[in-house]
Amino acid sequence: MGKLTSWFKRRPTNLSDSGRGGTNESLPPAHLAQTRQLLSKMKILPSRMRVNRATGARPLYRRFWFWAGLGIGGGIAASIYGISLIDRTLPDQSELNAVLREQTLTIKAADGTILQQQGETAREQLQLEQIPDNLKKAFIASEDRRFRQHNGVDPQGIVRAGLNNLRSQGVVEGGSTITQQLTRILFLKQEQTIWRKLKEVRLAQKMEQELTKDQILERYLNLVYLGSGAYGVADASWVYFSKTPDQLSLAEMATIAGLAPAPSLYAPDKNPEAAKRRRNLVLQRMQEDKVITPEQRQAAAQEPLTLKTSLPKRLEIESPYFTSYIQKELPKYVSPKVLKSEGLVVETTLNPTWQKVAEEAVAKTLRNQGRWENFKQAAMVAIDPRNGEIKAMVGGKDFGKNQFNRVTQAQRQPGSTFKGFVYATAIATGKSPYDSYEDAPFVVDGYEPKNYSENFHGSMNIRDALTRSVNIIAVKVLIDVGFTPTIKLAHDMGIKSELKPTYSLALGSNEVNLLELTSAYGSFATQGLHAEPHGITRILNRQGKVIWSANFKSKRALDADSAAIMTWMLRNVVEAGTGGAAQLDNRPVAGKTGTSDEARDLWFIGYIPQMVTGVWLGNDDNRPTYGSSSSAAYTWHEFMEKAVEGMPVEKFPKRPKLEGRKGTIKAQSIKPKQVLNRSIASKDDDDSEGESARNSNSEESGSSRRRRRRRSYSQEEQQSSDYTPRRRRRDRSESSSSNSSSESSTPRRRSRRVESDSSPPRRSRRESSPANSSGSSGSSSSEQPSWRERLRPSQQ
Repeated sequence: MGKLTSWFKRRPTNLSDSGRGGTNESLPPAHLAQTRQLLSKMKILPSRMRVNRATGARPLYRRFWFWAGLGIGGGIAASIYGISLIDRTLPDQSELNAVLREQTLTIKAADGTILQQQGETAREQLQLEQIPDNLKKAFIASEDRRFRQHNGVDPQGIVRAGLNNLRSQGVVEGGSTITQQLTRILFLKQEQTIWRKLKEVRLAQKMEQELTKDQILERYLNLVYLGSGAYGVADASWVYFSKTPDQLSLAEMATIAGLAPAPSLYAPDKNPEAAKRRRNLVLQRMQEDKVITPEQRQAAAQEPLTLKTSLPKRLEIESPYFTSYIQKELPKYVSPKVLKSEGLVVETTLNPTWQKVAEEAVAKTLRNQGRWENFKQAAMVAIDPRNGEIKAMVGGKDFGKNQFNRVTQAQRQPGSTFKGFVYATAIATGKSPYDSYEDAPFVVDGYEPKNYSENFHGSMNIRDALTRSVNIIAVKVLIDVGFTPTIKLAHDMGIKSELKPTYSLALGSNEVNLLELTSAYGSFATQGLHAEPHGITRILNRQGKVIWSANFKSKRALDADSAAIMTWMLRNVVEAGTGGAAQLDNRPVAGKTGTSDEARDLWFIGYIPQMVTGVWLGNDDNRPTYGSSSSAAYTWHEFMEKAVEGMPVEKFPKRPKLEGRKGTIKAQSIKPKQVLNRSIASKDDDDSEGESARNSNSEESGSSRRRRRRRSYSQEEQQSSDYTPRRRRRDRSESSSSNSSSESSTPRRRSRRVESDSSPPRRSRRESSPANSSGSSGSSSSEQPSWRERLRPSQQ
């Protein structure tokens, strides 16, 4: 290159050459053009060479600013790419409004009170104005002194924290802002990696754009983990001091605020000295920030650390049978992924006041009647039939010992309560309540239904047969209307369990659960409309957005006239029949009792226009009881009497005209292969007395508790201490699986049975029976109180 430059210095500007002989001779044109093109590419034309030599400039690639600019530009491009890469892994902007941690579940009652919480959460979510001002300022002084000034990330705070940690030779202050901590709580894991820290910074910046400072502070104070299972300041106040936040002293507030950096290290119940030092440091910072005066700081620092620990409130479960039912229902409405990963708030239909009354009524029955009538379990459910909302649910005696829900999980024989669907089908086919059937010995295809006392009443209309719960007429009505229409109507009204087409269907041989049976009777209360029973009204995600809401539409199951006639008939069951114990003052009640074989299941399903409630009493192992369905009706009364307080009195619709009615259901009569009708035998004195006892029960008023108690105790006294399987036979009138051989009995065995749908035999008859006269206990009971009489509990 140097030689070429020297050559150009010696040559003239027209690029001529001397040629041979030393003469100046121009280059040929072609050579000249090629030379100029080559020199142009090499950028060493004479003019350029003279300029470069004059300025001393270097090529671009050898200049510092070239590489500096290239580095800065590359850094900016890399930063943009890195931020975009981080942003793609961050939650959606709408999720920045989250108020709950992931994998949390909160179940609320209809009034908003919390029934149960699961996961890393606090039972109480406080509004910012509910949190004392000094408690808020204590957290700001401890965790983020420039909280109101920064935009999510505080470089000054990071530098200050680093210097303080170096000076103290330990971690005494964190560089993360409250916003960064909140993003970590809501969206990030706790691993210590650069990538997590970068995402935390980016999320904090985005959150500051989306939320106000007050919103960020409120969420943080409700979610921050403060040790010993406490999440949020309300939880910590209760766990450490058994107080609400507004009851805390300044020293206690500083103690709680000091827990945030390391709850296990500064927990006052585990390391009180470290907790005091941390508390005093928070107080000092509050003074430095002029939040408190030196005098306040000194007084608080001298205050002794007095703890009164309690378990976190989220561990308390209200209405456990209901909340466990709700958790099993959730997968119907939200996907497993949402259930697992998203914090949910479930708003339910439960009325806490009615729930408490229901629990008290069930406990009272188990404590009194249950002890003497040999049943150990009880269940109750109350539903608003107009919309299907479950208002109260008691699934058993003790959820802590047995989580089996007898409202939704126990399949039991409904006994005579199923007769409601048989007679409803008959009325819907056009039959009149005054249509008569013969109550007489009857065998159909080898199946022989029997009444309780084995007495027969001759001709009896449908209404009276339902009131007295006569088995033979119920079977005859079923034969007339058919299996298919009856089963279809029961399913339309709310029965979900399988129903088999057998003659014993009329007497409740097919098992159902209490929830579906109660819901089905609610269709009578709403003039034939059925609403699906449910316990959830809305489900909200972490951002408070509704992701599911109840929208159950009522469906026509039975025509309105037939439903009104059935209600009229079922009112007579309560007013003049087996359900007298369920009567309410100045309020119409309709319902039906039921008892399965040997009183293994005791039922009462009753309703008013605004509510339908079902009660079941019995034993999980299906052991017989000494009781009757009057105990179930009495339990119903105990609940409803308090539940309806303040509720307007509504009347049932009037009974429609019976003349000229047309059926809305087509009957499909069963054609038996063999029917045997027998004549009614003459009644002996014993049968007449049994019939008298039945009639007296039908007319009994349920308003007298003393008479109900006496009736219940007379049933208990009927059993002697030497209990045998033969002497514990019960209520075959409502047995769902009886047949001619199993139901054959003698007067002696009848005197030992208790039937839910009729009163027990009188004491005079029981004492005169051969069974009682053969033992000493029967004769001595009239002279002095029995041991059962002496130990009988008071009715409280």
